[in-house]
Amino acid sequence: MFGKISLGSVGLVVGGILSVVGFAAYGFGNATLNLAGMFYGIPILLGGLALKAAEIKPIAYSKALSPELEALRDSQATATQQQIRKDVTRYRYGQDCHLDDALERLGLSPTDEERPLLHHIREESREGRYALVLEFKSPLFSLEDWQTRQEKIERFFGPDVTAAIAQPTEDEIELALIRTE
Repeated sequence: MFGKISLGSVGLVVGGILSVVGFAAYGFGNATLNLAGMFYGIPILLGGLALKAAEIKPIAYSKALSPELEALRDSQATATQQQIRKDVTRYRYGQDCHLDDALERLGLSPTDEERPLLHHIREESREGRYALVLEFKSPLFSLEDWQTRQEKIERFFGPDVTAAIAQPTEDEIELALIRTE
């Protein structure tokens, strides 16, 4: 639930309101509200600004999820597939991008400028098996670069997962993590 709400925005709103109340109370000579507004409002406002600066927005679905796919996910998805889906569809803080650690360990992130960026996800049924498809913008890593790491990707996101890599457009890579039987 909290992953769907931007904590940075909440901190900015609450801190801003308390700070304004504190400044107004100072102007009207109300010491109690002045202290509460200043001592709580300004730190919460600064915390909200810090969170907003380090915030990564949730990744959107590229295709709507049907009830059949949701039932398939509930019955077949591995713990790793569930964790990836939950992590990328919520606000994250203090990271460069979604899945940055995974991409670095897979050798797909030598620098921040070269790192592929996850821009959408979708869920599919492939031959009756649940598949989580990660859609990356990958202009500097070719399909061949990804395919040479396929075995490593399967070990990293496994067990019980096979990876299918496709290139729908020139600068895009789709990594499908498919549940094995």
